[in-house]
Amino acid sequence: MAKIALFLADGCEEIEALTQADILRRARMDVDILSIMDTENVITSHNIHVKADGMIGDADFSKYDGIILPGGLKGTENLKKHPIVRKEVQEFFDAGKLVAAICAGPTVLGDVGILKGKRATCYPGCEEGLIGAEVIKSAPAVRDGNIITARGVGASISFGLQILEYFEGEEAAKKMAEKIIYRIY
Repeated sequence: MAKIALFLADGCEEIEALTQADILRRARMDVDILSIMDTENVITSHNIHVKADGMIGDADFSKYDGIILPGGLKGTENLKKHPIVRKEVQEFFDAGKLVAAICAGPTVLGDVGILKGKRATCYPGCEEGLIGAEVIKSAPAVRDGNIITARGVGASISFGLQILEYFEGEEAAKKMAEKIIYRIY
């Protein structure tokens, strides 16, 4: 079973973060929500207080199969400037492990330089941050190799199901969609 690290920063979009943790944990995947702040208590973009499972600095990233970066403008800026986030994005990409980001989060991937020649999507208006990518605007979530990106809050379930499919296959994602009564129109 895959083990995933989900980075949580002050100003993150809570739906984009917690939906992923929920879907993957429902699938019995191991998801650690890691704060990149100085405390486990993170304040989201809508002033919701969330307690992370642990701290990014305490994590052993050799034990993880993927990382997830939620969006939110302030949260994304916090992710972009965090040295461990940047290092792990690059190392996971280089190792062929999953790197997933939603909303403004994919701009972190562009800033690190891993989107060159890849198909990617993001929140409308953030496209210039997808440096080197072929920008896809017609899909809620886009997978290109070991990178999955998504557009925003409304794409959160599609994003989570794409991540589940990446690790457990299409049938597992379809079963989860049925279980949570989700249908792509």
